[in-house]
Amino acid sequence: MTLLQLKYIVKIVECGSMNEASHELYVSQPALSSSVKELENELGIEIFTRSSQGIALTVDGAEFLTYARQVLDQASLLEERYKNAKPRKQLCSVSTQHYMFAVEAFVEMINSTKSDEYEFTIRETRTKDIINQVANMLSEIGIIYLSDFNKDVIGKILREKHLEFHPLFRAPLHVFISRNNPLAGKKKVTMDDLKPFPFIQYEQGEEGSFFFAEEAVWPEYSPKQINVTDRATILNFIIGLNGYTVCTGIDNGDLNNEKIVTVPLDTDETMLVGWITNERAKLSKAAETYLEKLKSVVSSHGYNLID
Repeated sequence: MTLLQLKYIVKIVECGSMNEASHELYVSQPALSSSVKELENELGIEIFTRSSQGIALTVDGAEFLTYARQVLDQASLLEERYKNAKPRKQLCSVSTQHYMFAVEAFVEMINSTKSDEYEFTIRETRTKDIINQVANMLSEIGIIYLSDFNKDVIGKILREKHLEFHPLFRAPLHVFISRNNPLAGKKKVTMDDLKPFPFIQYEQGEEGSFFFAEEAVWPEYSPKQINVTDRATILNFIIGLNGYTVCTGIDNGDLNNEKIVTVPLDTDETMLVGWITNERAKLSKAAETYLEKLKSVVSSHGYNLID
């Protein structure tokens, strides 16, 4: 086993494919595949599963990746100490549901970075993709919510994938609506109040289900329903089509407060928002900084953090 082979494994995981990794490493794909296979044979484990859809880390592979990164970090420290090499660039990847506060914290984390080089990634994506990306260690942190409706199903999936859920805060439900909406002046709205207006929700893909929905509640029947994939679109539809969506109620500078307001939803349901990590992984310094900023941002919006 060599340091080069460990670097190969880490790069393959970062790229998500053998082909892309071979390009970045300037190594032919057959040579890269052969090196990985030799390592698997030497260790007596399977690091990747291979299929027509690509590659994915096995359970043994995920555990091996944790140790490989630790070894490479130690090797990097030796190089910095004795060869005066440049420090490794800071890395951090976060996958999240479509939360403004998650992006706000990411901006603050980057602004606080003192490193001359870094490579950070944030993915606003579907619930199932968040879980898979953290399970496969493509992201260090995932941000999702649990509710009375989805907690059993989501909790089972997290346990099967060796992921841990860390509660961050509990949010009463709100809706985003246009300031011109006749309901904008109400202290609370009900789902019945919202019936005449288009219900906008985040699309969860062909394999999506109500358990993966980003909205903790939804109308029993909505004659007008729009599925979207990104946050900017949903905000534009709220303004342009007088639609609504269910949310935590946290807004920030991304929200056009002259045109959009948050109104509490009259329901006992809540969202337990938290972050997930792979139980086999050790968070990077940048990821730990992100969590600090995330807690600070949530707290600044008036929500009580869960210890």
